[in-house]
Amino acid sequence: MGYERLVTGATAVGLKLRSGVVLAAEKRVSYGGYVVSKVGKKTYLLADRFGVAMAGLFADILTITRWLAVEIRSYEIQLGYPISVRGAAKLLSTLLYQYKYYPFLSEVIFGGIDETGPHLFVMDPLGSLIEDNYAAIGTGAPIAIGVIESSYREDMEVSDAERLAFNAVKAAISRDAVSGDGVDVVVVTPGRSYEKFYPVA
Repeated sequence: MGYERLVTGATAVGLKLRSGVVLAAEKRVSYGGYVVSKVGKKTYLLADRFGVAMAGLFADILTITRWLAVEIRSYEIQLGYPISVRGAAKLLSTLLYQYKYYPFLSEVIFGGIDETGPHLFVMDPLGSLIEDNYAAIGTGAPIAIGVIESSYREDMEVSDAERLAFNAVKAAISRDAVSGDGVDVVVVTPGRSYEKFYPVA
């Protein structure tokens, strides 16, 4: 079992809209051909205005999420004002780059909303920071990105984007052995941010 399997295992997607950001990921935790858990959480809502979705080594996903939540809170307490989406993404990018010789085995989609509007960023294990309108990561990414590209519009309603993100991950689950067991979704909008779970038959 090579590192590439650990780095890219699972499926996660992200969509940036004019009215917010939608992230989704499936729940299966696997190593090679073995399913360790069917209830792994790979999407998180942070500070009610940021969302993160990851694929990769589950322990690293948890560590990155906890670290980022603490850093965002610390930044805002020390400076007295909210951190921007780009600022929070750069914090995470810097952390990942600091560990480039012993990298976290994960890929990250980070999004949120601030006074300049919604933003979505994609990061590799070394912290490369790329802003985009939509993204898919993990072993199911080639399938998921095809579903997204067939229907994505930046002006689509949040409910439609939520359904599209779910359908993209669901399509990946049907073809990718290390993805499965339902879909977690995070939605970040100016008026309301929330998390949902969708079972997959």
